[in-house]
Amino acid sequence: MFEQFYPDHYVNSAYEIDYEALYRQGCRGVVFDIDNTLVPHGAPADERSIALLKRLSDIGYRTMVLSNNKEPRVRSFCDAAGVDYIYKANKPFTENYRKAMERMGTGAEETLFVGDQLFTDVWGAKKAGMTTYLVRPIHPKEEIQIVIKRFFEKIVLYFYEKERKEGCGK
Repeated sequence: MFEQFYPDHYVNSAYEIDYEALYRQGCRGVVFDIDNTLVPHGAPADERSIALLKRLSDIGYRTMVLSNNKEPRVRSFCDAAGVDYIYKANKPFTENYRKAMERMGTGAEETLFVGDQLFTDVWGAKKAGMTTYLVRPIHPKEEIQIVIKRFFEKIVLYFYEKERKEGCGK
């Protein structure tokens, strides 16, 4: 019933993903959301996010930020982090997911999307054919429209977890 919203992977943090192993498996691009994925909502790029993006570049990844935020917020983060971006991305519509892959020179089968929201980040990336990583939000402070979405996300995640536990070999 909710499968279209299920992430391929559900992890605690963007910082715990084994990007080296994924690179060995053929992944070449990583697209990130910013707020509550790499830093708390509205926070600037910090040492940890800058180090992660540099590490990915050193491994050989192409990286990109895809955000529904306005340009000043996205540009300030991405300039500090040294990463390309698309702002006002209209997630979950797939046009800018595809544009991000085109700009990175990657195909959907070799591109990961890492974000904290099911109904924008994960759903859009899945529709674009990318492998999805849902991360737990970094900080509980969020805008009201996101708080409302989180209520519905909890319902979807309940069924996601239930189905994972009941599946073969889980």
